[in-house]
Amino acid sequence: MTDREQTKTVSIGNRKIGGGNPILIQSMCNTKTEDVAATVAQILALEAAGCDIIRVAVPTMEAAEALKEIKRQIHIPLVADIHFDYRLAVASIENGADKIRINPGNIGSEDRVRAVVDKAKEFGVPIRVGVNSGSLEKELLEKYHGVTAEGIVESALMKVRMIEEMGYDNLVISIKSSDVLMCIKAHELIGEQTAYPLHVGITEAGTVRSGTIKSSIGLGIILHQGIGDTIRVSLTGDPVEEVTTAKQILKTLGLRKGGVEVVSCPTCGRTRIDLISLANRVEAMVTEFDHLDVKVAVMGCVVNGPGEAKEADLGVAGGIGEGLLFRKGEIIRKVPEENLLDALREELLKLDKRR
Repeated sequence: MTDREQTKTVSIGNRKIGGGNPILIQSMCNTKTEDVAATVAQILALEAAGCDIIRVAVPTMEAAEALKEIKRQIHIPLVADIHFDYRLAVASIENGADKIRINPGNIGSEDRVRAVVDKAKEFGVPIRVGVNSGSLEKELLEKYHGVTAEGIVESALMKVRMIEEMGYDNLVISIKSSDVLMCIKAHELIGEQTAYPLHVGITEAGTVRSGTIKSSIGLGIILHQGIGDTIRVSLTGDPVEEVTTAKQILKTLGLRKGGVEVVSCPTCGRTRIDLISLANRVEAMVTEFDHLDVKVAVMGCVVNGPGEAKEADLGVAGGIGEGLLFRKGEIIRKVPEENLLDALREELLKLDKRR
């Protein structure tokens, strides 16, 4: 199997994927691309959340032309998502897209695909060849008796070969399915057959809750096998949720370092503080310290406090209307419940060498 250390290196704007480079997080705007102000505002919020690459829909020529101004105001690579009209892909490249996403199967004739490839070659822009389980060709559906992992892979590699035969190999492959187990199998299969970098995601995963679970299982298994160079968590909700979920998946797998990790215990009958509220407020507060690499524990009682969370850099353990503040398992001081959040922030500030 070709793991991410051996995949081809591809440049997307000023970022590189493949070849053992860090796995990058991608999201997609849900604004109208033609609305430059709204799209830029959303991208800047996504940048702040940790998004590395952003994709926008380009369904009209007006959207393609808006890319030039959008790109001028943002700081991360911009990907144009194209369906059906090859002229939109050509215009997107001319207006500064750092990568284009197409499904050659719905772009039209070979001449139209060639026009896109020639323009990408002229500007040195990579093409992401995307195939979803819902877009399989009729002959593959008949060959495999329905939608299968094997059919998805064959469809993607057929399209890759078509572009290669046009003299271009600056490619990224994306194969997606909303069926988690099918998606995992497809990535395992394609990882044995190509060295192109892979953009990985579970498509149409669902709402924030169900989509996070499906994406965490699917992406977790795929990434843990060494497969995948960029990821997108597809959620029906605020795209910022996609980025924060993707970051947590990568951190959990040890594929991304940095940022404050918050661990908290489940509540039980021993809990005497509002632990649920405190844990959520801590999680929101620590985002300002995303450059630190520390673990913060929020524990409900002294039983689950300094002892069980002694590996944490900082933590609190609840009492009756108060809590113990501890560092590496050693108690620092006792703090009233209403001051616990501020006390934790003060300790994080002491660890922050940039201030």
